[in-house]
Amino acid sequence: MKHLILSAGLALSASAALAETELRVHYAIPTIWTETQDKLTAAFMAAHPEVTLTLDGPAEGYEDGAQRLLREHVAGTAPDVAYVGLNLWRVLEDRGVLQPLDPFLPADPQAAGYTPALLSLGRFEDTQWGLGTSASTLVMYVNPVLVEQAGGSMEDFPTSFDGVIELAAMIDALSDTTEGVWIARHDWRFQSLLGSHGGRPMTEDESDITFDDAAGLAAAGLYQRFATEAGMSSMSENDARQAFPAGTLGIMFESSSLLTRFTEGAGDSFDVTVKPLPVAAEENVYFPTGGNAIVMLTEDPAKQQAAWDYIAFVTGPEGQKIIVENTGYAPANKLVLDDSAYLGSYYAENANARTAHAQVADHAGPWYAFPGAEGVAVTDLIAAALVEVTEGAEVEPTITDLAETLRLQLGMK
Repeated sequence: MKHLILSAGLALSASAALAETELRVHYAIPTIWTETQDKLTAAFMAAHPEVTLTLDGPAEGYEDGAQRLLREHVAGTAPDVAYVGLNLWRVLEDRGVLQPLDPFLPADPQAAGYTPALLSLGRFEDTQWGLGTSASTLVMYVNPVLVEQAGGSMEDFPTSFDGVIELAAMIDALSDTTEGVWIARHDWRFQSLLGSHGGRPMTEDESDITFDDAAGLAAAGLYQRFATEAGMSSMSENDARQAFPAGTLGIMFESSSLLTRFTEGAGDSFDVTVKPLPVAAEENVYFPTGGNAIVMLTEDPAKQQAAWDYIAFVTGPEGQKIIVENTGYAPANKLVLDDSAYLGSYYAENANARTAHAQVADHAGPWYAFPGAEGVAVTDLIAAALVEVTEGAEVEPTITDLAETLRLQLGMK
């Protein structure tokens, strides 16, 4: 009897030890991430029964999430790890919210799938502050049914912005309930169009704004051309994300991360087709990498190792497989691309994903984060200026004024 009691006691002690570390996890954009986060949590806890994960209620967007994390840091209620926009972790680093990951990285990061390019997504001034967990670029989602009805051809689909605008106008003219093209008035989308034209938002040393050059004016001008020449409406992002799978929107410039959602939404109505973003420049082209990075916030040494175990899992091959298969994001670990055992069958059955992920490999670049405490706020100013341009404001003075405003607000002048 004593032996049985002792055995039971040891078992209870072992169970308690296994569950002794609890981590809170923050993430954003529930429409894309909730189901995937649930699967990541279950898979990690199955492999690490000594750690219990709790998912915070998700933020609606990365900007909202960053502001929440800043508030919680001040209040002393911040989570232990967080998924943040690739363009926003610098804001958290600037406020002293993040913990460096260098002490936890393997001796040979590249052997673990962390290439220099992937590490650069979360590195600043020789310190690793985050690791990419997902990657996306702007692509064109196309409804082949509407293209054919408008007299276009998927086999000879336009590869220039001029051609896309012409086709979108034909789709828009089909009926009062059909729209030809849509793109969000958003910093990341603008940076993508800018990069297609060979431009950059800032100088390399982040000392000046540069999108008020010819490339920036051409990129902003596309918003106006989409509206005036192709009939783009002012519907909201949520409405547009419903219109495309519903079959009433012909061409949508959107993140490659929405592939699974759009494909499932369209069902048997039409075959969602992904086309690469047109390249407008002959050189210096880059497409800013959207998606997110995972960062460590906990200062508790007892929790940091468990937090790193979780970070290593979600950025490693098993976690990346879950993310790619459930979101459409490109992987942020090279082992997943090199070893067909992980995603070979997935790519064989998902030609759209291969197209989107190849674009990441060909043209991925930094999603520029505007420096300083006002880095998040200025993205709202960019969005507002794009709305003005779309609604008919003159492109050059609007963008020139925007650049000057950002210079002043970011302390560049």
